[in-house]
Amino acid sequence: MASELASQICSHLASIFTKPTHPHPPVLDLLVTELSSTAARKGRVFLYGVGREGLMLKALCMRLAHLGLSAHMVFDMNTPPIAAADLLIASAGPGGFSTVDAICSVARSNGGRVLLLTAQPETGSCARHASVVGYVPAQTMADDGGDVMKSRPLLPMGSVYEGALFVLFEMVVYKLSEVLGQSPEDAIRARHANLE
Repeated sequence: MASELASQICSHLASIFTKPTHPHPPVLDLLVTELSSTAARKGRVFLYGVGREGLMLKALCMRLAHLGLSAHMVFDMNTPPIAAADLLIASAGPGGFSTVDAICSVARSNGGRVLLLTAQPETGSCARHASVVGYVPAQTMADDGGDVMKSRPLLPMGSVYEGALFVLFEMVVYKLSEVLGQSPEDAIRARHANLE
């Protein structure tokens, strides 16, 4: 039962990455390009999301630090100010959250580049603050009702989008490590915390 359920969930998440995203560029390529460009100009990376989306971004933040980037979660006590060379990666799966709107607006007004991840690129309020939009075509809380609710969903509410973010970020780290010339054993493991 457990392996069958795990297989169904993994298949469902994998199917998200086969969906067309036109006119938006493939989100994996977009993230790798934006992050490698930020690293090349010695910029910092800031990440922000609410709820479980925020947890997925925290996981990415840790891995970006392991890759040698200066990566920070917005609202952490030691987060520096954003500047022109920097990148904010924000997530608003349903398209808009007031806090994500505000953070993206502040980042842009201070010269930062804003990459917004969302499942609602055309209708959400956050896209107007973005320099570039990464489209993740997955179910969020904004579209988990209606006919979908007639039967018990495999993954409720925003779990599909959040799971897709986790998988996406693992792919980003894999591709980015190649671009940056970072090997898992030498460079990445050497930056892992040892105060545990």
